[in-house]
Amino acid sequence: MSSRSEFLWYIPNDIKSGHRGDVADPDHNSLDTLTSQAEALEQHGWKGALIGTGWGRPDTFTIATALVARTTTFEPLIAVRPGYWRPANFASSAATLDHLSGGRVRVNVVSGPDALAAYGDQEGDQAHRYARTKEFMRLVRRLWTEENVTFTGEYFQVAASTVAPRLAPVGDRRHPRLYFGGASEAAERVAATEADVQLFWGEPLDGLRQRIDRLKSLSKALDRDLPPLEFGLRITTLVRDTTEQAWADAEAKVAKMAEGAAGSWQDHRHGIAVGQRRLLDLARKGDVLDDNLYTAPGKFGGGGAGTTWLVGSAEDVARSLRKYEELGITQFVLSDTPYLSEIKRQGHQLLPLLT
Repeated sequence: MSSRSEFLWYIPNDIKSGHRGDVADPDHNSLDTLTSQAEALEQHGWKGALIGTGWGRPDTFTIATALVARTTTFEPLIAVRPGYWRPANFASSAATLDHLSGGRVRVNVVSGPDALAAYGDQEGDQAHRYARTKEFMRLVRRLWTEENVTFTGEYFQVAASTVAPRLAPVGDRRHPRLYFGGASEAAERVAATEADVQLFWGEPLDGLRQRIDRLKSLSKALDRDLPPLEFGLRITTLVRDTTEQAWADAEAKVAKMAEGAAGSWQDHRHGIAVGQRRLLDLARKGDVLDDNLYTAPGKFGGGGAGTTWLVGSAEDVARSLRKYEELGITQFVLSDTPYLSEIKRQGHQLLPLLT
């Protein structure tokens, strides 16, 4: 793999303790449990981890702050929502944590469905939602890189705003990188002009090749004024000692999901976004696409990064990830459950084949 590629994991800050065919751990969201995962990531070669967001789960930024305080190199990829945060409040909080951690903060801006009314937010149609996201990302970046910022937009306003502490450059990094996802036309226009990294879920290679080409063309057409857009993959990786064992375990997990033995987990409760629909539609083409992209989980409640899985031995999965890298993907956010044991297994078996 390229020396530019980076590998992160996923830390599940969620009140539901068991899902996707796994045994429930009642202490899964304690500080000790989450810290043990962050420490294991440091010890087994991972760069950091995505920490998800959504109303009805523990606060993402608080967890990220706690884990940064208990680690030395762990980099949280903190998911945030424009309607949950005001841009200046978020820019200040993120700058503070970035300063205290020595430049370890990454940010994933999320525009997908959420329980908006529960925290006093409201949105219009898709165009409104992504227009607000675009404005949020542009203003946050300005607050990180400029002083005495005055901005009057359709959704946000600030006057003579200077965020403290000021962010110190780390190499060519001027501020935390902004990751973003979305497959609709509106989302892609935001990514093409505002994101540092566009995150994809696990689609077949041909589909991602087309999306990457389209985003590059959009960046030119929309006069992107930032460094070139980078690309990332967020996907479940089920790795075992042998190909045969991996597929046996994958099929057993999906069987439990089909029986409802995975608990009350269901990732399709909210309206289905364009990107999620793309993944669910893959199952119509077959249970296994490309060499080892397993689509069956999406039939039984798996959503987002859990809709499709890369399944196989470490060599099988590494070979597939290299093919994604050949498309131009350099940011990889992997995961499987149980989280702690898989951090160690994949750190030991998979990462040495990729770095």
